[in-house]
Amino acid sequence: MRYLVLGLLTAALSATLGWFLRTQLWKRRLRRKQAFFGLPANSESLLVVNREGSGPELTVTRPDVCSLLELAAPIKDCGAHSQVVAHDAVQQGFGERTEFCVGNPAVHRRMAAHMHSLLPGVRVNTDPEPGPDRGAFQIGGERYRMEGGRTEYAILARLTAGQAPEARPVFLFCGQRAITNQAATRYLARHHERLARKHGNNTFALLLKVVNSQAYGPDVVELVADVTRAAQEPIPAPAPARTSHRAK
Repeated sequence: MRYLVLGLLTAALSATLGWFLRTQLWKRRLRRKQAFFGLPANSESLLVVNREGSGPELTVTRPDVCSLLELAAPIKDCGAHSQVVAHDAVQQGFGERTEFCVGNPAVHRRMAAHMHSLLPGVRVNTDPEPGPDRGAFQIGGERYRMEGGRTEYAILARLTAGQAPEARPVFLFCGQRAITNQAATRYLARHHERLARKHGNNTFALLLKVVNSQAYGPDVVELVADVTRAAQEPIPAPAPARTSHRAK
């Protein structure tokens, strides 16, 4: 009987210790996730999207809804709250609340402002006329053209603008097409732990390639490069053309 009681006590102690260790590990992972996203429990965040149409009510397009759903899970896991706002209705700086900005600067005013201020080394061709460079990204001296439905690119960035460590970050999901915005949000939701281990809670900008979206949708995404340095350095203005003057 004594051995039976000792066995039961040992099993109970092992179960309790295992539960305690699992709980501590879960809490540690949660704290890391909250720090990476800048989302302490009960904090507020902004989801900034395009406005469909020109009416006073905020109507979100289907692709943007899909992008918001990708972000809903990590926000909920952190115990935080979110508010969906139109790109032309946000009039505040950054650092007070975590911001998830989804869209292309051609039609997304908030995205255009963030990229101009925080990623001056990135230019997006917003020319509506058809052509090989339509929608292309220029990052530093490199240019990335899209082939609709086959090879498309998106920029995923976490930006803090050199503020205090407790300042909330801004996440940018800037794709060449709406489906690539969703691909970038899905990439963050799936790989945030690996990104946190590599970059910590610092600024980073990644160039992603979405492969064959016409067949695979936003699922097949490849990391092309970490473009943080190039994206933060302003692209030098082209030198003016020289004109020659012949002596008369």
